[in-house]
Amino acid sequence: MSNKTLGLSPQLHDYLLSTSVREPELLTQLREETAKLPMSNMQIAPEQGQFMALLVQLMGAKKAIEIGVFTGYSSLAVALALPENGKLVACDVDEEYTAIARRYWEKAGVSGKIDLHLAPALETLDRLLEDGQAETFDFAFIDADKRNYPNYYEKSLQLLRRGGLIAIDNVLWSGRVADSEDTDKRTQAIRDFNQKLYEDDRVTLSLVPIADGVTLALKR
Repeated sequence: MSNKTLGLSPQLHDYLLSTSVREPELLTQLREETAKLPMSNMQIAPEQGQFMALLVQLMGAKKAIEIGVFTGYSSLAVALALPENGKLVACDVDEEYTAIARRYWEKAGVSGKIDLHLAPALETLDRLLEDGQAETFDFAFIDADKRNYPNYYEKSLQLLRRGGLIAIDNVLWSGRVADSEDTDKRTQAIRDFNQKLYEDDRVTLSLVPIADGVTLALKR
């Protein structure tokens, strides 16, 4: 995993940040606090957060799903981009990390937009489907355990309206997906998932090499 865009020299990455990333102060504070944690590499890059917020605004999204919250950087970026009546369903299982997320959501005044479910994400997604919320969401972001990516994707696809967008993180896996000698199970899971999406004619597809690779899948 990477919390900065792969393949850029430090000089070029600094230039990218200095000329394009307009990071709100609270997001900067959250990123800096998260950087001190042992699992800090799980946090998305600031350029990715801004990119996702732009996608949400371009779509006029009002209803979103996030699978994998960690300390809340991506959910805060998305919630800030949603309109006042917008709603983000956030799925995670870790109370300690999401407590940090909650604190920043409160500071930013967006906690009323975010519905956090502390339960296995597949259970939450199934509950949304059982509640009749299929084809009512505009945007989904998948960034949790990699072996379940196909399951998260299928449930998200059911929940999204036609023209809705799924963004999937870490699809380049620090470049390891292209290393034929890497036989790690998580690496192979992402390779298999990437191939599955490539062959899926239910979506229009683009793998964007921002941060650790983000695949965008537009539901047809």
